Amino acid sequence: MVIVMGQKDYKKGSITLWGAVGMGTGVMLGAAIFAVLGQVAQLAGNLMTFAYVGGAIIATFSAYTYIKMSNSYPSAGGIGMFFVKTYGKGTITASAALLMAASMVLSQSLIARTFGTYTLQLFNIGPQSWLVPVLGVGLLIFAFIVNISKNYIIETFTSAISVVKIIGLAIFSFAALIAAGFSLGALPQTFSLGVAPPTIPAQQGLGLAASFALALLSFKGFTTITNSGAEIVEPHKNIGRAIIISIAILALLYVFIALAVSSSLSVPEIIAAKDYALAAAASPTLGVYGLWFTVGIAILSTVTVSIGSLFAVSRLTAMLSKMKLIPHSHLGMKGRVQKHMLIYLLIISSILTILFDLSRIASIGAIFYLVMDIIFQWGVLRGIRKNINARASIITISIALNIIVLSAFVWMKVQMDIFIVLLAVLIIVAIFIGEQYFLKSYLSKE
Repeated sequence: MVIVMGQKDYKKGSITLWGAVGMGTGVMLGAAIFAVLGQVAQLAGNLMTFAYVGGAIIATFSAYTYIKMSNSYPSAGGIGMFFVKTYGKGTITASAALLMAASMVLSQSLIARTFGTYTLQLFNIGPQSWLVPVLGVGLLIFAFIVNISKNYIIETFTSAISVVKIIGLAIFSFAALIAAGFSLGALPQTFSLGVAPPTIPAQQGLGLAASFALALLSFKGFTTITNSGAEIVEPHKNIGRAIIISIAILALLYVFIALAVSSSLSVPEIIAAKDYALAAAASPTLGVYGLWFTVGIAILSTVTVSIGSLFAVSRLTAMLSKMKLIPHSHLGMKGRVQKHMLIYLLIISSILTILFDLSRIASIGAIFYLVMDIIFQWGVLRGIRKNINARASIITISIALNIIVLSAFVWMKVQMDIFIVLLAVLIIVAIFIGEQYFLKSYLSKE
């Protein structure tokens, strides 16, 4: 995915339905499917494919509220403006929007490390190498340079890149399945409810529920479509269509990818290669050319998504700054606030890329996203549901699913890596306390 680049504002009616689909699939088809697949297998075991089916279902229920909000309030502000409409300009809005921004920054770091990890597979260098964060930071710097260059990639190219990535991964999936001798008759065995390997926590049902949280990372990019609500042709009709089409296309693709990987590697092998599972799955069945092809698609995906994702999060944080919902200091810099945000985000993303591995980055990002979404869905349910003509039953189901998945994921992570849970909770509490202090301080000065 790459959105229109540069510091210019978007123009009303400049994005068609299929342009929006290209934008949505482009950002969703980023690092998550390349980096998180092995972590999903670690939680779900041989039910890995079901994790992506469940993730798609949860994303669809969640998307219902975003679609209803976009239909009523199509805006370039996207999720930030939705929170303002739901909670007003206060601590909850600022904190929840910051959680979304933090989740997007973590996605930047996830993309960066994935780029480094897959690139090094061409040279048979493992993910523990110091070159992974070096390459990752290099990608972030490149994305920053593109964002401040005032050049832009037009919508048709954006859509073309998305199509290339989808077709490329579809080719990989079908080729891997055929090479592994997969047939429809093998489906019952593939979806077997057998006992998970000992490297996976024994509570496989709980593990499957927890895996939905990571699978959601491969779908949560649909919210990017709402960020361009004011620019999409016939937004009241096409925003919802674009979101649903994007989720449906990628749900089908992810299922095929999961089947292809599981047909080439055993669950323990997938877990062992969890940071580069697709590349590892390509080698046994497709050989060195399959490896090159898969790594090439991964590099293309991470580079394009990094550029667009950095722009999107800089736009969100700049909007929050202009609304006086988050603190901002020019630090002597000239130019637009969004350009300043690009610099801050580059620094933060680079630090995260250096300090944390893929598993921890993905885990914190999943927790932040789910907490943010629960706050958003609850605000709509109790506040403006009738104003946007949304069904309480669907929003309630979405909240319940999010709570179940978040609870299962946190519980599993407590057993596997309690540090990352404590860190996520600490950051969330710090954000809310910090925002409350900032807003009170700002209002007192006003």
